[in-house]
Parts: sequence; C-alpha cells; structure tokens
Amino acid sequence: MSDKLFAARLSEFAGSELFARTFREGMDLVEETAAYLDGPGREESRALSRDGALAYATESMRLTTRLMQVASWLLVQRAVREDEMGADDARADKYRLTDDNLNKGFGNSQELPLALQDIVVRAARIYERARRLDEKLYGGLQENTGAKAVSEQMDRLNAAFGRRG
Repeated sequence: MSDKLFAARLSEFAGSELFARTFREGMDLVEETAAYLDGPGREESRALSRDGALAYATESMRLTTRLMQVASWLLVQRAVREDEMGADDARADKYRLTDDNLNKGFGNSQELPLALQDIVVRAARIYERARRLDEKLYGGLQENTGAKAVSEQMDRLNAAFGRRG
C-alpha cells in the first residue's frame, strides 16, 4: 500500500465514529480504574489474605499495563488525526499492539474483589478491540517495513565491506 493511501486510510479511521467510541471507552476505563485502585480497591485489598493480596497486586499491575498500552495506542491515532504525528511515525513497531500476553486469568480469583474482576474483564475487551483495529490498520506493514529494514541493513553492510561475489 502506498504511503499516501495508508495515510488517508489512517486519517479516515481516526476521524470515524468507531474510533471516537473506542477512544472514549478506553480513556473512561483508564480513569475509572485509577479511581478504583486509589480508593475502594485499596480498601478492599487490605481485607485480603496474603495470597489474595499478592493476586490483587499482580492483577492490578497487569491491568494498569494493559490500559496504558491501549491509552498510548489511542493517543497515537488521535495525534495522527490532529496532524501532530505523521502516519509514517504512527506505523512504528513501538506503537503496535500485539496479542495480549497479560491476559493469563485471575490468580486466586475467589478472593479478588468483584469490582476488580469486572474492570479486568472490560480492560481485556478494550485491549482486544484496539489490537484488532491495530491489526486491520497496520497488519502486514510491519513485515514490509521489517523486510525493508533488513534490505537497507544488507545494503549498508555491502557498501561498508564491499560486495565480493
């Protein structure tokens, strides 16, 4: 896909109602999670057993990591829409979402507060939605940019060491 076509497709997506809904849902969940973890969640975690507290801490870290990845991805797409970032920059591997290896299920779930379990499930859903959108928008581009990068590296090596054939 040409760079201009890709930039147009990315800009169209970032201006869509689907993106606006996903952005609002993702950012609202980030705020809700922060409020929960700083307030009621902190209180609920104090009542847990040692194993329950460890499970709570583990799930909280996974949750915040997952949500920060989603928020970052959403903000990159918005930056493209608002011409604060170019489409070429947005396609960098560091902004890609991959299969969520954080979704390993609840440890000691019988003790985790129901509110935390609910937020974890919703966060996994929004992550998966953003990951699928990422794949639709950028899928295949990484392979092309990766192949291009390898080709460029080989050209530099050949130039540096002189191609002997």
